[in-house]
Amino acid sequence: MDLSTMRSIVRRDLKDEDAQNYRWSNDELDRHIARAVKEFSEAVPFPAKATLPTAADSRVIDISPLTDRVMVEAVEYPLGIFPPSYQRFALWGHALTLFGEETPDGSDCNVYYGMLHTLDTGGSTIPSRYEDLITTGAAGYAAVEWAGYAINRVSLGGTTTSKEFFAWGNERLKQFRSELKRLGRRNQARIRQLYRQ
Repeated sequence: MDLSTMRSIVRRDLKDEDAQNYRWSNDELDRHIARAVKEFSEAVPFPAKATLPTAADSRVIDISPLTDRVMVEAVEYPLGIFPPSYQRFALWGHALTLFGEETPDGSDCNVYYGMLHTLDTGGSTIPSRYEDLITTGAAGYAAVEWAGYAINRVSLGGTTTSKEFFAWGNERLKQFRSELKRLGRRNQARIRQLYRQ
């Protein structure tokens, strides 16, 4: 799915499909979609792997090249052995410190990490089974934003329109956040004893 398709689905959920009289501009909906994608990425990041150099006689690895990083899952060092050797580590900003017995010698290590998902005109990294979840969050954010905008404005729907949008949007956000909590990486069991340390 690409951004345009996602935007069309969000518009359908919001009953905002009259192209001559959109309630939300494309930019506004794109902003709400991006916010939902970012929150989803925090719970279910896109898995990535990078090979980074170590510094001789230093346990600190600079991970600043890992753009859009959400979390670090594992560090493999040294490379080329079987089974792989995963190191205990601590993370502070862009500095990853290894606590294994072996001090790096300047050779490469593999960093397994999670990063933000992408959703743009070229496509998406979001698994298709979660696309409806993103639309739920984006529609919720859009409805709540519009409810705030509609306060003290004349509306064909009457004085309760902004309250109804607010309640509808908050219900969608409640569903969105509940599902993110259930899916969240912090709620998943990890079998770390399989890693040789």
